[in-house]
Amino acid sequence: MNALRRIWEHFEEGFIVFLLTAMTLITFVYVILNNFYSLFYWLADRWPGASAPLFTIGDKIMGMAQAMTWSTALTKALFGWLIFFGLAYGVRTAGHIGVDALVRLTSRSVQKYIGIVACLCCLAYAGLLSVASFEWIRTLMIAGIGAEDLGHFGIMQWHIGMIVPLGFALIFIRFAEIFLRILQNRQTGLGLADEAADALKLAEHEDDKS
Repeated sequence: MNALRRIWEHFEEGFIVFLLTAMTLITFVYVILNNFYSLFYWLADRWPGASAPLFTIGDKIMGMAQAMTWSTALTKALFGWLIFFGLAYGVRTAGHIGVDALVRLTSRSVQKYIGIVACLCCLAYAGLLSVASFEWIRTLMIAGIGAEDLGHFGIMQWHIGMIVPLGFALIFIRFAEIFLRILQNRQTGLGLADEAADALKLAEHEDDKS
């Protein structure tokens, strides 16, 4: 079980890196193509003797840029996957900011009960949205509507939207793990990030450097 967990966690991190890399590369190539052809037109104006081949290169680059109308839609789709996949990753790594200043003033036993109630609310929320969004995806599957600017590649709207029920299902699993750890007295709260504590640590670090 621990081996499977490590494999999944490595896949989770690798998939997030892949999404970020793909978004960056697609946007980079699209921006370069949209601005690079003007350089060849400028060079063609400066060197009339070589204007024909330079104009030809510029036209080809502009044509490639115009053919990448799908890039914006694909970047949006990847960003959507990054958001919903990253939500569960944030729960695992305590990346979400916790607003629990008052909770920390209570005793450890009270913090545990508050953590149980909070975790049950998160489980109910994630479970409800996972089921509801699955119904939405099933409707999109029946409709068979192609994704904007991506339909001619065979990508349907439900292909992109399926990350919504999947993402909430992963969130449900992460909060279920937290719930078990709270019951086992391995932690008291949801394990969220403490922004104030991080700021104090950063300030102390800066003081030590100075």
